[in-house]
Amino acid sequence: MRLQLTFACFFVLNMFAFAQTNYPEAEIANRQLKVKLYLPDAKNGYYRSTRFDWSGVISSLEYEGHQYFGPWREHDPLAHDAITGPVEAFSPIGYEEAEAGDSFLTLGVGMLRKPDEEPYQFYKTYEIVNPGKWKVEKKADRISFVQVLNSEEGYAYVYTKTVRIRPGKAELILEHSLKNTGEQPIETAVYNHNFFTIDGEPTGPNIVTKFPYSITAEGQGFGDLIAVKGDQLIYSRKLQKGENVYTPGIEGFSDDAEDYHINIENRKTGAGVKITSDQPLLKLVYWASVNTACPEPYTLVKAQPGETFQWTTTYAFYTFDPAPQEQGE
Repeated sequence: MRLQLTFACFFVLNMFAFAQTNYPEAEIANRQLKVKLYLPDAKNGYYRSTRFDWSGVISSLEYEGHQYFGPWREHDPLAHDAITGPVEAFSPIGYEEAEAGDSFLTLGVGMLRKPDEEPYQFYKTYEIVNPGKWKVEKKADRISFVQVLNSEEGYAYVYTKTVRIRPGKAELILEHSLKNTGEQPIETAVYNHNFFTIDGEPTGPNIVTKFPYSITAEGQGFGDLIAVKGDQLIYSRKLQKGENVYTPGIEGFSDDAEDYHINIENRKTGAGVKITSDQPLLKLVYWASVNTACPEPYTLVKAQPGETFQWTTTYAFYTFDPAPQEQGE
């Protein structure tokens, strides 16, 4: 076990070498969890691109000597996916209606300029014309991120994300509140990309994702690199650099919020996490590369002018006896 964890720590340290150490950050902790987060900053922030919500970017989460999040690719603050931790992305609002040169909205980022009539591309960095104003409030066990935005297009809101640790528990809670203070309705889908890097284990047979119900899935790498076995996703071998698996939709869940229930485990080191929410799943995507495995649950967010929409996601961390490893692994 010590040899396995030493190798995993070496891998994680090498991945952390991709990241600089001078980005604005903060830490929260209790006796079970130690969590480090990057703070939103338009000039010096770790993430300054336009795909993901700038708030609640977790660079490190440690539980019982296990590390759950960290850099999984070379870092560039303006790269669309050079980000860590359980990070969320909102579908753009008003993009199709906007003309070239006009603005559209991405919650957690701001009003962005539509450069041309091409369809929206999540991997593209758009010009930010109105980032709103961010306020961060920190306590020992929580950090609240508040973005206040007003726009000429009629979109206005107060978006609050609080990342907190449940007292006496190995649980991380993401609490969201969206208050629509504008003239335009706000309707979007938000998903959490997660970007798990549990103990630096390369994606392969030791990384298992499971659900409390039987599932089906089709897509890139399914049936070859990865297979559905009842209620689990199981890899046939380790992924190699440049390989990916992807499905646009895992099926099997109902519209009951209890089915928003995902476990992902590192069977080699005995570290796992359960993800739940108080909202039903809108959609469930799965993507992985050699360095990260990502169940991506979607939630529908709707708020008419004057309304507030709230939702909460909980991460419960745990350990278990690791599976026996074959010689040479």
